[in-house]
Amino acid sequence: MALVAPFSKYTRKSFLIWIALCVGFGAYCVYDGYFNQTFIDKHTDADGNPDSTMVFNQKAPAVLIGISVLLGGYLLIIRNRKITAEENALVINGKLSIPYDSIEKIDKTHFDSKGHFTLTYKNSSGKETDLKISDKKYDNLKAILDHLVAKIS
Repeated sequence: MALVAPFSKYTRKSFLIWIALCVGFGAYCVYDGYFNQTFIDKHTDADGNPDSTMVFNQKAPAVLIGISVLLGGYLLIIRNRKITAEENALVINGKLSIPYDSIEKIDKTHFDSKGHFTLTYKNSSGKETDLKISDKKYDNLKAILDHLVAKIS
């Protein structure tokens, strides 16, 4: 049976919080820049020319909504990432497959305190490569780490 470490809820919720903040601040800027008459009167001169604060509140919503769309699109792209510990290889995001016999060492000294471990393996060209895997990007890493240690011991 393959163990799976899905994409982290921590990262997913962080993206959603940033999207909500961008949309909320954009809505606030729209209100101040276009509908709040006291703000408009305060930030325009006698000739009706806006100052820098007014210009920011009128231009920022488009940028913030664009950032929200980009963050949402990136979240849609990365939401299905996962690490799978199969019978004879560790598969990362369906693209990188690391056979257990090519794993040189696992440095798990910071796993309990900082939530990440470093995997050193030989890639297909025979070069040693380090891969840092963090619990901020994947859930259920403890089970994956225990399975890896059992397989390479």
